[in-house]
Amino acid sequence: MTLDNLSAKEILTISFTLFAVIDMVGNIPVLASLRAKMGGEIRSLQATLASGSLMILFLLVGQQFLNILGLDVQSFAVAGSIVIFIIGLEMVLGLEFFKQDGNPKSGSVVPIAFPLIAGSGTLTTIMSLKANYNDVNIFIGILVNCIFIYLVLRSLKWIEKMLGSNGMVVIRKFFGVILLAIAVKIFGSNFSHLGK
Repeated sequence: MTLDNLSAKEILTISFTLFAVIDMVGNIPVLASLRAKMGGEIRSLQATLASGSLMILFLLVGQQFLNILGLDVQSFAVAGSIVIFIIGLEMVLGLEFFKQDGNPKSGSVVPIAFPLIAGSGTLTTIMSLKANYNDVNIFIGILVNCIFIYLVLRSLKWIEKMLGSNGMVVIRKFFGVILLAIAVKIFGSNFSHLGK
């Protein structure tokens, strides 16, 4: 990874691609729901560092890591889709699958850093970007997204207040359905490739 290959155009393209895949704005209702489960607190810095580290780690050694474990990207994607599906069900039906966790340390990493932020879609996208863009530009694109992730997590309480309780309920259910659809799409597009 050298600075010789720096390209503002590539960084912009990569940043917007990751921004769309991570979808922090769309995840606000999910994050608000998880924050309530974790005693009203998300460790913003810890979640940002954990998700950023996962993305950078996957950029550098993603394929090799999965190969060592005897896993493929499809298995990784299916596992992540199941967790996302369960979170979506919680949001739409008002059920509780994940138990209350008063410790924000654990919740900030799982399921917030992984699979919600740095999930299978994000990590698979990073591996796909490697085929077309230089690692240094992908690295900077990841850092740009980490700044946005941190800002959204830090502003979560303010965003909730702005939307109000009724607004949050409507948005939570709406994005719960979207989350279910994303999970089904990830599962469907990867399940048929398992074991091949």
